[in-house]
Amino acid sequence: MPPADAPAESDTAPPETADAPPDPADASTEQAGPPPEPRPGPSGAGTGAGPGTGTEDTLDLKLTEELPALIGEDRRRAAATGSASSGELLTDPGTWPGATTGAGVFHLVPVVLERDLALISRWMNDPAVAAFWELAGPDSVTADHIRTQLEGDGRSIPCLGVLDGTPMSYWEIYRADLDPLARHYPARLHDTGIHLLIGGVNHRGKGLGTTLLRAVADLALDNLPRSGRVVAEPDLRNTPSVAAFLSAGFRFSAEVDLPDKRAALMIRDRTYRDHL
Repeated sequence: MPPADAPAESDTAPPETADAPPDPADASTEQAGPPPEPRPGPSGAGTGAGPGTGTEDTLDLKLTEELPALIGEDRRRAAATGSASSGELLTDPGTWPGATTGAGVFHLVPVVLERDLALISRWMNDPAVAAFWELAGPDSVTADHIRTQLEGDGRSIPCLGVLDGTPMSYWEIYRADLDPLARHYPARLHDTGIHLLIGGVNHRGKGLGTTLLRAVADLALDNLPRSGRVVAEPDLRNTPSVAAFLSAGFRFSAEVDLPDKRAALMIRDRTYRDHL
């Protein structure tokens, strides 16, 4: 259970120009681990570095030509096994269609540790992210966190978020009703939880948090028909984060006391998704 959420939820990166204030819509969710042995995880999620960190942006990591093969590889693997290892409790997000957003076409691509570790570890070592996800250090720290999910029973699926061919965010799609979070709110069967960090400085301060939160919540509801709700638990003190969820069609449900923070329980309901 995360002790606190990252500044990335509020997208604390400075504006790119003096007259462009940070957009509170760039948000992320917190990290929590599955029972009975919660996976080690972040105190929360973060979109990236603050001023002066010198963090390399992801714009140099274009995968435009590689992306179709990347997605095809994940879908072939899912088809060959009948269901991906991560699809026992969820479906494989690699088989979900792309989401067309105002920012571009967005895909969730399940993490392949050998392929993606260096990038995700670099994001985790961004000081603004590290302060809350608590996964800074050598690549092995991030590897252990991700491997716990990949080798688990399928209740949490780590993914790269790829926007117009650029890997620019890290997501975890998980069964909230099977997570320790469920001890702290009236969980419903098949509630889906989401965690997010936006990894590139140039992707912050532009409202992408809100855009992608809405897109991924809708993808989950479209592709997980047994799930009636998508939930998240940002720190109550992080008002920009709460605002981002509200802008993405989530509603504020309750304040919940988690072991290490007081959180705002945010819920996006299937029933009301067309009205929020």
